[in-house]
Amino acid sequence: MDLIKKFVNNRKKEESFFDYTLLFVVIFLVGFGLIMIYSASSYEANLDYNDPAYYLKRQAIAAALGLVAMIFVSFIPTELFSKFSLTYYIIAAVGILLLLTPLGIEVNGATRWLKTGVGFNLQPAEIAKLCMILFLANVICKMGKSLKSWKGFLIALAFPVPMCVMVWLISNNLSSAIIIFAIAYLMIFVASPDYKKITLVTGCGVVAVVILVTCIYFFVEPTTENFRFARILAWFHPESYAQDEGFQTLQSLYAIGSGGVFGKGLGKSMQKLNYIPEAQNDMIFSILCEELGLFGAFCIMLLFVILIWRCMVIANNAKDLYSALLVVGVMGHFAIQVLLNIAVVTNTIPNTGISLPFISYGGSSILFLMIEIGIVLGVGRGIKLRDGRS
Repeated sequence: MDLIKKFVNNRKKEESFFDYTLLFVVIFLVGFGLIMIYSASSYEANLDYNDPAYYLKRQAIAAALGLVAMIFVSFIPTELFSKFSLTYYIIAAVGILLLLTPLGIEVNGATRWLKTGVGFNLQPAEIAKLCMILFLANVICKMGKSLKSWKGFLIALAFPVPMCVMVWLISNNLSSAIIIFAIAYLMIFVASPDYKKITLVTGCGVVAVVILVTCIYFFVEPTTENFRFARILAWFHPESYAQDEGFQTLQSLYAIGSGGVFGKGLGKSMQKLNYIPEAQNDMIFSILCEELGLFGAFCIMLLFVILIWRCMVIANNAKDLYSALLVVGVMGHFAIQVLLNIAVVTNTIPNTGISLPFISYGGSSILFLMIEIGIVLGVGRGIKLRDGRS
């Protein structure tokens, strides 16, 4: 009888954890993203589709689907995810290979979307990001102590390489390939007990990038037809490429500078009036700065910091290594993409197509980002609280 009472008392003390702060931040970012998409795209949408809310409606549908998917995924036990490790890798690879079929849609010289036949297109690169997180978390757990050796470390590092190469070469999407590898690298960094290897590999990578950029700057002709080389040259001197590769960057900087501290006011941007091409996409942060100023930009960046912090809290208290690595992968995805997007908009790094999570227009992006949030919330539900503490 005493044992039964003790068990009941323990059950009463033990509660499941749910991160309402994370949920609130995500819902706020999604809602704010819809407002900014309407503000940034209404002029262009009215010209092209005779409907100022064209992009808003499409994004709202994707966000609603994402919300449903997030709720559903949050109730899936993490143990179930780990049983289909190889399947995720195959799904991602097949999705990218389908771009080579008639299902692939070419836009602006790049084939990055798949026809689904249900009113929206799917971007395989977004599938690959999620699948890499699910796949690599299981691989790292199975490798265990072998990750300490150079052989094990390099094997773990080799898994994302074929996926990155496929994304780069087939979809001509170098930025997504870099993000996929960076997510995998961060997961390995967190799981690896030997920081010397990470430091050495990171150092070699930085040196290689510096040498490459230096060679392009000094030895590549300004008239180069390679658009990636041209973007690097435009990064150093955007005003010299004001009519082509530096145009978008200069307009973005004008938008940020003209916004001042508190901005011109929501909906009052001038740069979105066909000065910044497709302002609702990768350069939406510059429109945000123009309309809401540095104060508005700081508030949004603070929300992203809170989002990443909540992911860290959940990862630190996860019930097992696999669950923790899932959250680390999702957290890395958000952090990397936010940092790179803002760096591109402010010309801190060369211009490349990287969207701002939850804010930029993109149905595939917001759908899979919401699924990732569902995974994090699901891991959080697995945390048990005792007397109000984890």
